[in-house]
Amino acid sequence: MEFADLVRRRRMIRNYDERPVDPAAVDRMLENALHAPSAGFSQGWAFLRLDTADDVARFWAASTPPGQGVDAWSEGLRRAPVVIVPMSSKQAYLDRYAEPDKGWTDRDEKRWPAPYWDIDTGMASLLILLTVVDEDLGACFFGIPPERVPAFREAFGVPATFDPIGAITVGHRAPDRRSPSLKRGRRGLDDVVHRGHWGGPLDHQRSRGS
Repeated sequence: MEFADLVRRRRMIRNYDERPVDPAAVDRMLENALHAPSAGFSQGWAFLRLDTADDVARFWAASTPPGQGVDAWSEGLRRAPVVIVPMSSKQAYLDRYAEPDKGWTDRDEKRWPAPYWDIDTGMASLLILLTVVDEDLGACFFGIPPERVPAFREAFGVPATFDPIGAITVGHRAPDRRSPSLKRGRRGLDDVVHRGHWGGPLDHQRSRGS
């Protein structure tokens, strides 16, 4: 598949059938994730691979608020036979940048203009999502409710030094209703690209259609 086609086909899939996913395909997703960029080559990420029915059920039990059960939002997602939970380690980055070639021995978080541990893990997650498309499968990235993170940690023995940035369901696509959010439409280049200067003459020319 051409890369441009792969990018255009990527979308969040919220409904799956119950066919199993080839474990080799999941291997490729995770192998590709390791090629994401990371500040200082810190590679402070980890991926929890849940690909048995018991493990997937435990994930949903741990990440669902008590009493909520299966709702319209999660019903289709729960049919996915694979869940991958990408996690970031801030400590790995603070430790890496305290090494002699970086020299930030105070480990002060204020030195960081943005939480690169989360950003890098997010980029690794995108490589998983793109690999999913290349495998002719579907995936959805979504968040774990913050109040459910302790239960998730306990259920899977996740150490305190790693934080889940979300979860990715993977499976064979089934007919899916379009998300209401898509009614917003995709923003165009002229809406998001500012060349040379934000709000400069070029932007004004574009807004007038010249």
